[in-house]
Formats: sequence, C-alpha cells, structure tokens
Amino acid sequence: MGDMIDLVGLDRAELAAEVAVLGEKPFRAKQLWHWIYNRGATDFAQMTTLSRSLQEKLAQHYRLGRPTVSRQQISADGTRKWLLAFKDGNEAETVYIPEEDRGAVCLSSQVGCTLTCRFCHTGTQLLVRNLTASEIVGQFLVARDAFGEWPSPDDGGRLLSNIVLMGMGEPLFNYDNVAKALKIVMDGEGIAVSKRRITLSTSGVVPMIRRCGEELAVNLAISLHAVRDDLRDELMPINRKYPLAELMRALRDYPTNNARRITFEYVMLKGINDSLADARELIRLVDGIPAKFNLIPFNKWPGVSFDCSDRKVIERFSDELFNAGYSAPIRQPRGSDILAACGQLKSDSARARLTRVKEREAAGIVDEHHPAQ
Repeated sequence: MGDMIDLVGLDRAELAAEVAVLGEKPFRAKQLWHWIYNRGATDFAQMTTLSRSLQEKLAQHYRLGRPTVSRQQISADGTRKWLLAFKDGNEAETVYIPEEDRGAVCLSSQVGCTLTCRFCHTGTQLLVRNLTASEIVGQFLVARDAFGEWPSPDDGGRLLSNIVLMGMGEPLFNYDNVAKALKIVMDGEGIAVSKRRITLSTSGVVPMIRRCGEELAVNLAISLHAVRDDLRDELMPINRKYPLAELMRALRDYPTNNARRITFEYVMLKGINDSLADARELIRLVDGIPAKFNLIPFNKWPGVSFDCSDRKVIERFSDELFNAGYSAPIRQPRGSDILAACGQLKSDSARARLTRVKEREAAGIVDEHHPAQ
C-alpha cells in the first residue's frame, strides 16, 4: 500500500497526468474530479460512470485518502472537534463552528506550530511537520462526511459554508501546500467554496502575504494582539523578524475593499494589551486599511500565566473602536468545553494519552469514543 498514490490533493494537471499514465482518455480526469470533490466518493466502486475494469485498475494503483477520525467531540454549543490521524500516525485537529444556518470549518495547516506565541496553547507544541495538500483538503472532506453534505450543495444551502485557516499552525509557513489545497477547494466543479468564504489567518509572515494576495486573494485575518513592537516581540516572537511597520505596509498592498476588509484578531489579556491607550493606538495603526476587528476573550489553559481582561474592559475597548467607525465584535468563545476555542487546539502527537483522559474527566466532557463513566 505504501507506494499507492493518493488522488485527493492532486490538482487538475496532476490528475490528468495520472489518467494519461493509465492510458485512459483525458475526460476521465474530469469524471474523477467530479466523483472525488463534488460527490465525495471514498471508494472507486462508487464511481458508476466508470467501467468496472477501470474501477479495479484505479483501486490497484490509487487511493482516495481521508485522515482517520481518532476522536470526535461535540460541544454543548454544537461546535465539533475532530482529532484526525494521518498515514504516519501524526495528528491534527479540525473544528466545525456552527452559526444560525451555516458554519465554518477551521482547518489546520501544520502538526504543531512553527510559532511560539506565549498566550497560545497550540504554540506549546513544537512543529512536527507541515501538512500536505491532501491532508488539508482531507480535513474538509471529513467534515463534509460527518454532515453528509454530498454532493456539493448550491452555495445557498450549505451547513459547511465557510473555511477558516485558523487551526493548528501558521499557514503562510506552509504556503505551497495551503495554496494548492485552497485552489482545489475553490474549484467550481468540485467542493466549490468561493474565495469570499475563505479566511486565512496569519501571524504576519510578510513576504508570503503578498503572494497570498496575488495568487489566492482569500480574506485575510491578522493575529495582531499588540500595538507596540516591544510587547508584540514578547508575545509573538515572529514580530522580531517582521515588525509592525513592515506588516502594515504589506497589508496596505493586499487586495481589499470595503466589502472585504482585513480582520485584525486581538486577544484580550488582562493588564497587558487592553487599555484605552492601546485601543487608540490600534486605530492609528490600521489607518487607511479597510479593517474590522475581532476581540477574543482570552481562553485559559493549564499552565498559562495570562488572565482574560474583565468584561467591562473588553466592552470599553470595543466601544472605542466602534466609535472610530470600525466593527469590533467580542467573539463568543465557542467550544471551550472541548478545548476547541481559539488558541486551545493541540494534538496528542506530543503528549501522553493519560493526561488527556485525566483532563477530560476533570472537565466532565463526554467523548463519543470514551463515554464518561
């Protein structure tokens, strides 16, 4: 099985090349694309427009990879989190966050994370490796499988309507695989999620922001979290490499308009970055960029020294931004009872299983695979 090629994650040209290797006509590539990405086929035998002999030939040489669901958890608020295992045994987490009549699937781009942001639980797990395009697309396929959302519905009637690259990892440090995966996901004849419904969140990898704008033009969210270089250096060490002035310059060049603003994500840390002076500096910093804010109440996790700002302080901060003409909602923490909220994702590739069981018992979380006793 080791040398079988996975068709999930191949772009159209690569799929066409495989079809040619088999000596089949080019239109077969289109049929395969349709079955994999529009119909969600997990088995060649489901591909009824192909002859039995072609189905068998494909099954000998290829696979239709999906990550394996190690664990699915469902939060009280409907948020779902999947711990997914890849072929090499490494794991990453994918989260579905429901809204009224639709929802966003939060994809991971790395196992662990390149970054070491001090307030983020994911950042305490060092980078294990980049995910491949197949593994990134595969996460969305798993989410679609879970909701039975095949064939791809028209844009209007989707539960899984949006994609956010806000899971584990820094997507712009794995740009080639992320870009390839997103082009597959955006392709109108398959999964067909439009670029307007995809948001890539980055800590500010300046050189790649430009490429992302030119090649993908998806919505951009910036993990900002501080308005001064000295504090941001401390909270987010990447700032030492790409300080605020450089980051803002790159953002001013990003393709935006008033309908598609850049989102600035800002985690509210008590006594650290939550003063009115910080809010005013934030307004000054983004001047001239079509911007909106997402204020994130800090989610505690075991062993972290930060606290969340008081509710009144967050509201005052939000009002200051709002009065300056910016949208600045306070994000409701979603899925925090299953550690699925912002900055809480962490897979067990680097952690003993026992601690997980203990943490879960302490939190009283019901797990589908290991129901609470």
